[in-house]
This record gives sequence, C-alpha cells and structure tokens, in this order.
Amino acid sequence: MSPGTTLRRLLDVPAPAKLNLFLHITGQRDDGYHLLQSVFMLIDWCDRLHFELRPNGHISREDLTPMPLPADDLSVRAARALQDATGCAHGGHIGLEKHLPAEAGMGGGSSDAATTLIALNRLWGLGLNRQQLATIGLKLGADVPFFIGGHHAWVEGVGEQLTPVKLPKARFVVVKPHGGASTQRIFSSPSLKRDTKTATIQGFAANDSQEASQAIGVVDIQKILDFGHNDLQPVAQALCPDVGRCIQWLQDQGLQGRMTGSGTAVFAHMPQAMQLTTAPSDWTVRECSNMDVHPLLDWCSD
Repeated sequence: MSPGTTLRRLLDVPAPAKLNLFLHITGQRDDGYHLLQSVFMLIDWCDRLHFELRPNGHISREDLTPMPLPADDLSVRAARALQDATGCAHGGHIGLEKHLPAEAGMGGGSSDAATTLIALNRLWGLGLNRQQLATIGLKLGADVPFFIGGHHAWVEGVGEQLTPVKLPKARFVVVKPHGGASTQRIFSSPSLKRDTKTATIQGFAANDSQEASQAIGVVDIQKILDFGHNDLQPVAQALCPDVGRCIQWLQDQGLQGRMTGSGTAVFAHMPQAMQLTTAPSDWTVRECSNMDVHPLLDWCSD
C-alpha cells in the first residue's frame, strides 16, 4: 500500500480456535468469577471474517454461513467497543464465515472479537498497541486478550493473566457432538469442583528456567496432558452425555481424550495419522494442528 492510500477492506481474516490442554478451577472470587489455571493452545481451525470500511460510523454484520448468530454477537460488540474507546467516527461492515461450532469451549466468539479488534484497528488507522486492544477485549470476555496476545499461553486469574509458552508442533483430533452445554450452566453447577490445588508452570514444564516477560522453554504436550485434567468435564458430561460418548469413542480409537474449555468439544493428541471414519454422522470430527503464533501477530505492535 503506497503512502497516503486509505485501506478500505480486509478480506479472509482468520479467527483461530483454541484448545485448553487442561483446565483447573482453583477458587471463586466474591464477584462470582472463577479463578482458573490452564494452558491455551492456538489451532488451525478458524472462522473467517471480512471487513469493509464504512464512513458513517454504522456497524453491520452479514452472516456468510448458515449457522444462526445473534444480531449483537461478539464481533459487533467488539467493533462498537473499539469505537467507544477511541471516539473513532469510522464504521464497518463485517462478513462472518462461521466455521467453529457453538458451545464447544474453543473460544470461537472470543476469537471473532479479537480478530475484529485487530482488523478494525488496522482498517481505521487507530494505531493501538496489543495491550490497549487487550484492555478493550477483556471487557468483552476473559478469553479475548489471549487471542490478541498471539501466543500459546499459561493462563491464570479469570483468564487475563497470560504467560507465553512454546509448544512443539503436534496433531490433534477434535470431536464436537451435536448437543451443547452453555458456559453459564456449567460454571453455575453446585457440583463443580472449585478447589483444585494451585499448580505452577514448573510443575509440568520441560525447562524450569523462566525469565520475566519471556516465554518459558518448550513444553512437552503429552506431559501437560498427563499432568492436568478439566474440572468442568464431569459437570458437562452430566448435562450432555454425548461428551462421555465422544471420549469413549476416542478411547476406542486408542486415543486419550478430554474436554476442552467450558463447552462440549473433546480432543486428543494424535501422534500418528489415523483413519477416523466411524463417528456418528451428527458429530463433527476434525483433525487440526497447533499454530506457531496467531496469524495476525504482526498486525499490531507490542
């Protein structure tokens, strides 16, 4: 783009999903928010978004896939939050290709919001840095700053305390049954375990050394999976028995599965290529790889 040229559209912008390699609930704050520890990992299963500059401040969204979405979804809310935070008079039209399943625990809505903030920051020429965008994103949802951060991360607090981690390249299979369970129903369950012992990065990391503001050494994925668990899984299985059926199906394939996040998708590390063709027809089964970094990492400064 030559100097003085106005950027008017951004097409085919990815919003990747995440997997929680484990998810421990270590407590609950007085305001009701749960304290957690997890490792979030970016994978190459993505929604795709398209953005077009509008001069009148109006924000609109067009659904480019059949999946029904609320009119005020997180991408629209993110655009309005960016306007409110900056006083920007520009508007934008968002075309959303929704490929990530709802109520899966893979951060699809939060990733859409993060991609919207990053893309409109570029389209509107605002020049906000990553921390400024993350501050706006946190008001939209606890997972949004992770996607803006752009790296796999050790996660604490309510999801806002992020320490980048390096993960080796690996393949996974993700299985989403037809049924879902909302995050609110899972977290509000009286049977949810909320007192898992607090862990440390050094508890599972291959390299115990850590320097401030730097990523820790490469962590072995199987070591994490052997180390942790998902405290939400028993509640989700009670609400949606298909979660347990998915895990059993993975076990029948010789894979060790667990639920990711606070939805009903489950995943397993797949150390070698396999034929996975026996799942029920109403399940979504997808092979994925983890990413090195978020594909929009260089779209804003640190």
